[in-house]
Amino acid sequence: MTGFGKVTAELPTKKVTIEIKALNSKQLDLSTRIPPIYKAKEMAIRSLLLQQLERGKVDFSIFIEDIHKSSSAQINQEMFLYYYQQILSLSTRLGVDAPRSWNELQGIFRLPDVISAEQTEADEQEWAVVEEAIRSAIAQLQEFRTQEGAMLYRLFQEKIRNITQLLAEIDPYEKERVEKIRARILDALAKLTGVDYDQNRLEQELIYYIEKLDINEEKNRLSNHLKYFLETLEAASGQGKKLGFIAQEMGREINTLGSKSNHAEMQKLVVRMKDELEQIKEQVLNVL
Repeated sequence: MTGFGKVTAELPTKKVTIEIKALNSKQLDLSTRIPPIYKAKEMAIRSLLLQQLERGKVDFSIFIEDIHKSSSAQINQEMFLYYYQQILSLSTRLGVDAPRSWNELQGIFRLPDVISAEQTEADEQEWAVVEEAIRSAIAQLQEFRTQEGAMLYRLFQEKIRNITQLLAEIDPYEKERVEKIRARILDALAKLTGVDYDQNRLEQELIYYIEKLDINEEKNRLSNHLKYFLETLEAASGQGKKLGFIAQEMGREINTLGSKSNHAEMQKLVVRMKDELEQIKEQVLNVL
């Protein structure tokens, strides 16, 4: 879900730059920085971003650069003189010198309504240009995401193939593992002297114990999860959460394989499967 888009729109008196940055997040977490002149359009901007960007931590900013050096701010001369006359009157009553130099008069400019801006809100013509720039920045970000998605698609396919291959490599050790467990138990019993036991009951207990260590169900479920992951990967967009859930289920089956293995080589294969799965889990957060 990472991405970046930046577009600059040229207007007669200014340049407006749109920047959108997106990082991973389970939900859409949107923060905006919008100048006062476009504040009236904030809901329209948010609605556009919500429609186009499904998930991610998104930072949206608009920057304005004045092209002309002349400022749109105007001095209200009548208000300036009004305040100045009151200051003169107070100076006389208090018996203090009235302000005369520009340095002494600067405080008047900070009084209400002395300085006013001509334009407080963008007109529809200007907004149309800015809105088009926003759409272009979103398109850039989406293109960035598409390129990242193609890379992740290849990565996921490779990791699923690797886990499938490792799962197949478990088979040769499975029968050997059962025979080793049986031999280890019988060898331990043979070392016991003066202990009488029921041979039939022993066989029943061995069967029960070995069945508890059977991993066929885990192997089948993991194999199904691997196939389902690839099927979901081929589906329409908006499958990121589902892929995350499937990866969690794959992790449960791999962990159970490890706990039941009781075989050094099988455990090595399980560790390698976990490594491949962790790489999937890290990157699946990038999928919408």
